[in-house]
This record gives sequence, structure tokens and C-alpha cells, in this order.
Amino acid sequence: MPVANRKLRRGFSLIELVIVVVIIGIIAAIAIPKMSRGAAGAADAALAADMQLWRQALDMYQAEHGGACPDPSNIVGQLTGYTNAAGDVGAKDPLAGYVYGPYLKAIPPLPVGLPTERGKTTIGASNSTGTAWIYTYDSGNKTCSVTPNADGMDSLGVNYNAY
Repeated sequence: MPVANRKLRRGFSLIELVIVVVIIGIIAAIAIPKMSRGAAGAADAALAADMQLWRQALDMYQAEHGGACPDPSNIVGQLTGYTNAAGDVGAKDPLAGYVYGPYLKAIPPLPVGLPTERGKTTIGASNSTGTAWIYTYDSGNKTCSVTPNADGMDSLGVNYNAY
């Protein structure tokens, strides 16, 4: 066979391989920070959704209980169980008046903050270690709210406890 008819096999040159590696490095340098911010953004979005659930649950409880807020000593039972008009918790029983609620399926776990609070579902009346949510209650003004017991800020610079 003459040399002219043979196909020459060529591989990639060293320059071509270096260019490909540099391009992959540039793409990785752009993508990795965006992916790491994505996890923090997901936690921020989860907190915003949880805060909306808390507001709706408290608003619905107040609407069905003459403007009264859940009792701080029994907020979990009053929001996750059935209640009567006075706020007493019991099994669903229309004859006994336990027809209101539940307003939450379960207390949502705190998605942000320090490891001592993150993932917990506890509710406290003050900023204490190990408490995920802080319940603020004013019976005189019939106002109540739940805030996260989390230090730090979201990706937009908003303090978690200001959600």
C-alpha cells in the first residue's frame, strides 16, 4: 500500500489537552460557588415557607377562638390537635365541641441557625439554647407570633430572627 492511501492516526496534542483542562477549570470556578449558595438559599426558602405556615396557623387559631392566642404552656397541642372554643385540646368529637384544628400537622423543624437549634422542633418563650422557635404572646393585646431562634443572616443580609 502506498503511503498516500494510508490514513494517518493522530491523537490530541498537548496544547489541545491543556486548553480543555483550562476550560473545565473555568467552568468549575463559576459553578461551585453557585452550587454552594444554592444550599443556603434552600434553607432560607424553607424558613420563609415555615414562617408563612406559622402565621397562617396562628391567624386561623385566633379566627376560630375569638381572637385569643394559643396558650404558651400548650401551644403544640392547640396547634397540632383538635380544640374546642375555649382552647381545650381533645380528640375530634363534634358532640363535645372539639371541632377546631389541627392548624399544623407537626411543628416544623428549624432549617437554619446553629447546630444546637437547627433541625429541632421545640418552642420556648425566650431565646434559650436548644429551643428552635420562640413564641411571643401578649394576652392583653391578643397578639402572638413565632420567630426562629437562629443567629445569622440569610443570603440577602436579613437576620433570621427578623423573618
